[in-house]
Amino acid sequence: MLAIVHSRASIGVSAPSVTVEVHLSGGLPALSIVGLPETGVRESRERVRSALLNSGFEFPARRITINLAPADLPKEGGRFDLPIALGILAASGQIPAESLSQCEFVGELSLDGALRPLRGILPAVLAARSEGRKLLVPQANAREAALASRDDVFSASHLLTVCEHLGGQGKLVPIEPSSPEFQGVQRDSGPDLSDVRGQQVPRRALEVAAAGNHNLLFFGPPGTGKSMLASRLPGILPELEDAAAMEVASVHSVAGLDIRDGQWRQPPFRSPHHTASAVAMVGGGSSPRPGEISLAHCGVLFLDELPEFERRVLEVLREPMETGEIAISRAARQVSFPARFQVVGAMNPCPCGYSGHPSIECQCTPQQVMRYRSRVSGPLLDRFDLHVEVPVQTGDVLMHNDGDGEPSGVVRERVAEARARQRSRGQLNAMLAGKDLYAACQVDSEGERLLAGSMDKLGLSARALHRVLRVARTLADLGQSDRVNSRHLVEALGYRQMDRKQGHSPMVSS
Repeated sequence: MLAIVHSRASIGVSAPSVTVEVHLSGGLPALSIVGLPETGVRESRERVRSALLNSGFEFPARRITINLAPADLPKEGGRFDLPIALGILAASGQIPAESLSQCEFVGELSLDGALRPLRGILPAVLAARSEGRKLLVPQANAREAALASRDDVFSASHLLTVCEHLGGQGKLVPIEPSSPEFQGVQRDSGPDLSDVRGQQVPRRALEVAAAGNHNLLFFGPPGTGKSMLASRLPGILPELEDAAAMEVASVHSVAGLDIRDGQWRQPPFRSPHHTASAVAMVGGGSSPRPGEISLAHCGVLFLDELPEFERRVLEVLREPMETGEIAISRAARQVSFPARFQVVGAMNPCPCGYSGHPSIECQCTPQQVMRYRSRVSGPLLDRFDLHVEVPVQTGDVLMHNDGDGEPSGVVRERVAEARARQRSRGQLNAMLAGKDLYAACQVDSEGERLLAGSMDKLGLSARALHRVLRVARTLADLGQSDRVNSRHLVEALGYRQMDRKQGHSPMVSS
């Protein structure tokens, strides 16, 4: 007797189809699982046996062979407990086998038959829909599955409930799509840009970075507001569109993170500690999991105290910053995670932090300053579109409290308008390259002379020149201008404060 049940594995942010084939034959009672099962899958035999017996079903005293196809796809975890149990029940005639054909099943069983929650439900929902089948998930995953539900996802809390539904004794109701209140963005509770006193140039740079999705580096003495400014960036970013929000939610689902009310469409903000390892940053492990750069997908990765990160950790960021994805290779598989993130870095000007401070004398030697700065390599520094100093503010500015700073909502509207202009051309400015870059950033002869002279005077690389053009294009979009002019180029060059020939950087001057 043979029964076939459809299920889904979890590989990265994809959910490949797995067919669970259950065959009952004569011979000594035994249960074997084949098809490249890992330890968690092999242990399911004991969970399934106990769940069936404690739910009042008969466990067949036959030789049971379970094949998880395709055989070359690694299977892990307890997500196949439910389809294995249903396959045994169908093969032994305890539930109708024909009821299994139009639905897929995932779920881990407890010993009493209750269904436990899983990671990676959203990719499974989307994949099952693409093949025209419904999906049944544990009740604890219903809230997450509702984000993608279109009346084709069911949930249950116990094996008995599933069997009653399949046998016609009961009927499960499809999960209703989540409410607009859950899917919306709660903006009022987050940090607001109006809290920042003074710092007009860094505030402007933050708006430019948000409008064009540019990488941004703040530098300045301790306590000037670098981290405060960075934490306000998500509040001036527009909410995510449907496709991007679903990608972000899928990554968080695979990572086992909770998707909270009112924050599903909000761009993520990740701030790993500077002791984070390379694996924690880009992802990995024996069973590859997404790292910080993937958890920051379509959002912001804030690297505070940038030079304090291990150099090897910083260097692994270079490729995903360009490609927008990270591929993790292991002996048995290669897994890709999306990683289109916006980097905001913050660093002090020197080890003691007070180089250039108006009232505190720096205690560092030039060699110490250069050694400190060299922890951030030139190629990585090149990948920051804007380098902006956050200076010390006077007491009068800090005590000024008449609400002169624009709130995040006002800035967010300008950012959204600038992004709409960019999308009408096809993509955000930070991703412009090749002929698309030069087509969008045409400059006149005066601008060409300005750029040529700046390359020689400031020692700009070709990559840095392209980033100046992208920032200038964003400044034009914020000003609702169709062309890039010299004023935009001058402001864009002013945001490259760490691109200087050796010995001319403001970071090493006292």
